[in-house]
This record gives sequence, structure tokens and C-alpha cells, in this order.
Amino acid sequence: MSKGKEQFKKIAIAILIGISFFALSISIFSVTQATLLGLIAFLVTLWTNEGLPLGAVSLLPIVLFPSFSILSTAQTTANYANPIIFLFFGGFLIAIAVEKTELHRWITDKMFAVFPSTPKGIIFSLAITSGLLSSLLSNTTTTLLLMSIALFITDDIRLKMRFALAIAYGASVGGILTPIGTPPNLILLGFMQDKNMELISFLKWIFLAAPLVFVMLFIVASLLSIGVKDIAISLNSEKKALNFEQKKVLYLIGGVVLLLLLNAKFQPYWNGLGLNENGILLGAGLLLFAPPFGILDWTDDKSKIPFSIMFLFGAGFSIAMAFSSTLLADKLALYLVNITLLPPIFIIFSIAVLITFTTEITSNTALISVMLPVIYAVAQQSGVNATLVMMVATVSASYAFMLPIATPPNAIAMSSGAVSVKDMARYGMVLNLVGIFLIVMIAEFFWKGFF
Repeated sequence: MSKGKEQFKKIAIAILIGISFFALSISIFSVTQATLLGLIAFLVTLWTNEGLPLGAVSLLPIVLFPSFSILSTAQTTANYANPIIFLFFGGFLIAIAVEKTELHRWITDKMFAVFPSTPKGIIFSLAITSGLLSSLLSNTTTTLLLMSIALFITDDIRLKMRFALAIAYGASVGGILTPIGTPPNLILLGFMQDKNMELISFLKWIFLAAPLVFVMLFIVASLLSIGVKDIAISLNSEKKALNFEQKKVLYLIGGVVLLLLLNAKFQPYWNGLGLNENGILLGAGLLLFAPPFGILDWTDDKSKIPFSIMFLFGAGFSIAMAFSSTLLADKLALYLVNITLLPPIFIIFSIAVLITFTTEITSNTALISVMLPVIYAVAQQSGVNATLVMMVATVSASYAFMLPIATPPNAIAMSSGAVSVKDMARYGMVLNLVGIFLIVMIAEFFWKGFF
């Protein structure tokens, strides 16, 4: 009964916050726009306080938006079949196969072999391994897989704390590296697709993000290594050769990478194969059910497929469509006109600061879903390249280093018992500020030449 009362209290709080946002907005916006803001506040609160399961909250727009005449049922449900969702679905099927065959352990062993068996060496290896794995696997999966390994390396609580944070922060940073690395990246691509903008290809995304990611990983590992004594630690890792099942998954991943390379455009020399990247990832994932692979079994493995996250994508795309269809994005952009008067580099800085610190207290997926239409409208009015500023906002949404509620990797690190809120906030504040500086510099002096 106490659990039910607690849940009812959380839902009641979400309703009150939604009504409050509506009441505060009605004097500034139209009834429809104020209603949408109230509904978004209601949804974001439920996502944050977990008054209802993530998947259940993510399906609520299908009921709420038509009920309040925001979008029709057909318009809303269409967002839950966005092609970007199937890109994620295919990528996660590959991730399940990697976990099922324990290929990640072989990958981890190879990464550890590159670095010395010292506290500093292990911190670097954990941060980089976590970053690289999370660029293809989900940040949550990567953190869970590596955390179980890292916590048994040492009994020293100070080292455990640094190892846990290296994995959590590495996963958050690594998710920036590829379009499928973290949900906000896919939200951006889905938004660009809806606006008929030229999409950022898989390889172009990696090319643009790689400098930022690897510099951030180096800074994360260096910061966590401060004050660590150079003590040799035995990893006690079992060196095993790849088995047949692991080889099949590794070959499939290699084939996908090769196909993506051949599909990329390198004008004027090569126009690519013209294949759809969503289809490539989904096709590769489905191959894992069929001979000669036969790695996945729908009956056994379907429970590992994150349908709740897929519904969350649908909710995010629905919110973005609602912002545009109600003209709320354009109305909000009018109130941000002062930002548009600033030089472009200050606009980029303002967006980076806003998104970085806001994402600490709310879902980065929900935040980026709400903000992309607004930032797009601001870019249209200011003359700043829309793709550039939206890319800055999307990447900044992954800068959730300070609080355990900010992102699942942080929560997992806290659940290990080795990390305190004080430690996370102390390191996280530094990384937030460093991250903002780096993304502003890279956007201004590197990305501008490609958008």
C-alpha cells in the first residue's frame, strides 16, 4: 500500500506541475500552446520522478495529444514508427548478440592489454573502453557490463570510486561518437529528417565528433587520475581465444562497418551505394536470428530489447512535431530574440550552457526533444546555421556528469556504493565547464567548415 501511495503522490505532483505550467503560460501563449507546455511539464516530471514506468509515460502522448487537440491520433502514432527508431532497434540487436556471446569481455581484455596495470593505466583503459563500447552499445548496457568487471580489480574504495566514474563518464562521452550512441543523437536525425534537411551520415558524424570525444575522454581519465599513487594492480584477466559464436558476431560487425564505409559519400570521388543506413543496421540485427549466425532467439532474447526506450523515441518525436504544428517553437523563438542579436559564437555558448546544466535535472532525450524545435527557430531568425547549433545542443545533452539522476550511467555508478553525490558533483562540475569550452571551440573552428 505504501508503494501505491508513493506512486500516487508522484503522479499528483506531475499533474500539479503540469497545471502550474499551463496557468503561467496562458497569459503569454495561446490556449493550445499553453496546454502543450503543461502536458510536456507533466510528462517530463513523470519521466524524472518515475511516477509511472518509462514506457508507460512515453505512450501517454498517444492519448493526451489527441484528447487536447494538439495532434491527431494518426499524426501522433506515426512518430512511433519513425525510421530512426529502427536504426536504434538494429543496433541494439547487435548489442544483445555482443553481450550474449560475451564478445565484450574479449574486447575489454584487448583494451586493457594496451595500458599498463597501474591505477592511472586502468582508469584510462576503463574510460576509453567504456567510450568506444558505448558508441555502439547503449550507455546503460556498457556501464553495467564494465562495472561488474571494474569493481573487482581492487578493494581500495578510492580507486573503486575513480574506476566507477571513469566507466560512467566514459559511457556518456562515448555516446557522442556515433549517431546510435545515445538517444539525443537519433532525436536530432529524426528532427532533421522531418524538416527535410540534409542528414549527417554515419561516418561524417564520427569524423566531426571524434576530436571532441577523444579529447574529453583524455580529460576525464586525467582528472580522475589526479592523486592516484602508481601502484601495480593485477587484473587477473583470463586470456581466451575467440570462440566460433564470437567470431560470427565480430565478422558481422566488421561487415556492417565495411558496408557503411562503402555507403558513405566522398564527393566528388564516390557517391556511395545509395543504401539506407536504417536498413543496414536493422538488416544486420535481423541476420543474427538466421543461419549461419543463429545467435539470437526471439523467445529468449526479446526481453532484452528496450521497447520502453523505443517508445521514448516516439514520444520525443511527437513532442517535436507538436512544437512545430502549434507554432509554439516560433513563438518561443520570438522571446529568445535577444540571443539572436549576439555574435554567433555567443549564441553557441549560450545554447551549450543552457542544455548542459538543464540536462542534469531532466531526461536528456526529453530535453532535446523540447529544445530542438526552439533552437531551430532561433537559428532561422539569427541566420546561424541550424545544423551547427542543433548539433551543439544535442552533444551538450550528453554532458550529464554532476548528478546521479542525470543519466543511467551516473545512477549505476552511484548504485555500486563506491561513489558519493559529493564526489560526482565535484568531478562533474569541472567536466561540465571543460565540455562547454571544448564544444564551443570545436563548433566555431572545426564544425563550421562542414555545415
